[in-house]
Amino acid sequence: MCPYQRALGLAQQHTRSPLPCTGNLVLRRRAPTACAAAQLRTSLIPQTLEELEHDNEGRALAERLASEGQAALTREERRARQRSLDALGVPPFLAVAREHGVTPLRRGEAAVLQLNIGLYCNQACSHCHVESSPLRTEAMDATTAARCIELLRSGRAGVHTVDLTGGAPEINPQFRYLVREARALGLEVIDRCNLTVLQEPGQEDLPAFLADHQVRVVASLPCYTPSNVDAQRGGGVFQRSIAGLRALNAVGYGRPGSALELDLVYNPGGPFLAPDQATLEASYRVELREAFGIEFSRLLCLNNMPIKRYVDFLLRRGQLQEYMQLLVKSFNPAAAEGVMCRDTVSVGWDGRVYDCDFNQQLALGLRLPGRAAGPLTVFDVASLDELTGAPIVCDNHCFGCTAGAGFGCQGAPEAATN
Repeated sequence: MCPYQRALGLAQQHTRSPLPCTGNLVLRRRAPTACAAAQLRTSLIPQTLEELEHDNEGRALAERLASEGQAALTREERRARQRSLDALGVPPFLAVAREHGVTPLRRGEAAVLQLNIGLYCNQACSHCHVESSPLRTEAMDATTAARCIELLRSGRAGVHTVDLTGGAPEINPQFRYLVREARALGLEVIDRCNLTVLQEPGQEDLPAFLADHQVRVVASLPCYTPSNVDAQRGGGVFQRSIAGLRALNAVGYGRPGSALELDLVYNPGGPFLAPDQATLEASYRVELREAFGIEFSRLLCLNNMPIKRYVDFLLRRGQLQEYMQLLVKSFNPAAAEGVMCRDTVSVGWDGRVYDCDFNQQLALGLRLPGRAAGPLTVFDVASLDELTGAPIVCDNHCFGCTAGAGFGCQGAPEAATN
């Protein structure tokens, strides 16, 4: 029995009931039928695992991962990006930044603590830069979560936001603890939500929990049409996402005048850059309001980073060099000035510290001058202030954050869009 089959069996054991009805659902302005609502309340995990089982490219990658290890595949991925850049005659990223007069890339005072609390997810999206799926088991434990809160209590300096991501962070047992503790400290909390998690068994009270703690929800919705969303995120995900948005709207999220913020995230479905954020937001607002009665606060447009699952996608289609060329040609000094690594500290599920979530997935740890080589963890620092002034670790994937309007987890940097 292959790993996919074993995982599928486990997931089916933990699903409350089989799908009660079949067929494609079409959500309109009217409320879903009882049959449709029942289907949307079942777990997405068995379907995701079944799709993985029939994904030959994904199976081949999983077999290579098992035989060669993640570190070997990450090195090969980096070499592939570098070959593309060498063929184009492009100098290293930092050299390009210097040529454009970009301020030296060093860490400023930390403003955002981003915690990737686990890689387990009920989806397996084709663009996912952390390669999340129901097959991943990495998860932050209680000791590491408590240490992160301790750092916020004792030495958070200018930190004003705790950004929770994954995987599907809400499934992690530490999620609600982190939300409660961070909010008790008066910090903004962001939940990077895939929307379908709201229909997972055991998460029925999640919208109310988020609203009660005034968590800002940043939700993935790469398009307002079913075909585009499902092609990128899995069959039926659009329908479940709409149901999730309706559940959030029902408790006040995204409503005009509401303090409960609901931001949507767009990322391209192919090897091109995100369009103008304001223009696309207007289209989203019209389409979602007219078709589904959905309201949201704002749209964030993000480029796809050429790492992990997305770089595999590009390599299989012979498009990596073309995409890297696009990123380099679109280098924007204003976007480089506003990159998130200047004021964000990224912490992995195991407590290791990074300049950003992308470096985290590539095992490029944050480096402090004068400290011994080796992984830096949240247990090695007494205060986040110790990280201020450290040089930011950069590599050839960084062109993804400086192309066009740029890539920031908060959307296009303001300076890059003016």
